[in-house]
Amino acid sequence: MWRSFRRWQGITLIAAALVSTIWLAVTNQLILYIHPRYIVFTVIMAALGLILAIASAAHKSDHDHDPEPTRVGKALSAAATVLTLVLAVGLIVVPPATLTTATADQRVINSTGVGAGTKSVAAVSSASQGAFAKFTVQDWASLLRQTTDASFYRDKPAHIVGFITKDTDDPQNVFYLTRFVITCCAVDAQPIGVPVFMPNWQNSFTADGWVRATGSFETNPSSNSKQPIALVPTDTVKVKQPSEPYLY
Repeated sequence: MWRSFRRWQGITLIAAALVSTIWLAVTNQLILYIHPRYIVFTVIMAALGLILAIASAAHKSDHDHDPEPTRVGKALSAAATVLTLVLAVGLIVVPPATLTTATADQRVINSTGVGAGTKSVAAVSSASQGAFAKFTVQDWASLLRQTTDASFYRDKPAHIVGFITKDTDDPQNVFYLTRFVITCCAVDAQPIGVPVFMPNWQNSFTADGWVRATGSFETNPSSNSKQPIALVPTDTVKVKQPSEPYLY
C-alpha cells in the first residue's frame, strides 16, 4: 500500500499545482502573480506538464526494490502531501488579493525606477490636455521625479486611479495615489505613487481604498510633507479595483 501511495504522491502534487495554475489563468487571476506577457507561456508549459503527469500515471512502475521508509519518513511524506494539496486548493478556492499598503510601506514608494517607456518632460511639454488626461500614476510619478517646477504642471489636468497609501510625513492631509509596477512577477513589484493634498481625507476614504482623483498638480500646500508638488483634486471618488491593478 505504501509503495502505491509513493507512486501517486508526486503525480498528484504536480497535477494539483498545474491545474491550479491553469485555473488562475482561465479566471483571469494569474495576472495578480505574473506579468501578462508570461501568461501564454506559463499556460502552455502547465498544459504540457499536465499531459506528462497523466502519461506518467498511466505508466506502470515497479517499486518492489525501494527500501521501506521509517515511520517518521512516512509521516513527513504524508504531511508534505497534505500541505501541498491544501495550498493548491487554496489558490482556487480563496480569491487572490492584490498587494496593499503594507507591501508599499515595506518597499518604499518611488524608491526605485518607475519603469521603461514612461514620459519625459521634454517629450510631453507640448502635449495636449487630452493626452495628459490619459496619463497613469506611472507617467505622473516619472514627471514628478524629473521636475518640481510648478509652472510645468500648469494647465495639465490629471485623472488618476490608484489605491490610497498615507504620507508618513503628513498623514492627516496628504496621501499617495499608489500602483505597483511589475517587471516579471509580484515578487519584484515596486510601488509608485503621486502625492495628493486632501485635508482630513480619512473622513471620506480609507487606506488601501481605490479612488479616482481629478485635478491639477500644484505647489504642495502641506507644510509638513516633504513632497514639493502634489495633486490638488477637484473631485475624488471611490472606484472598484481595476481588473488589472498593476502597471507594467
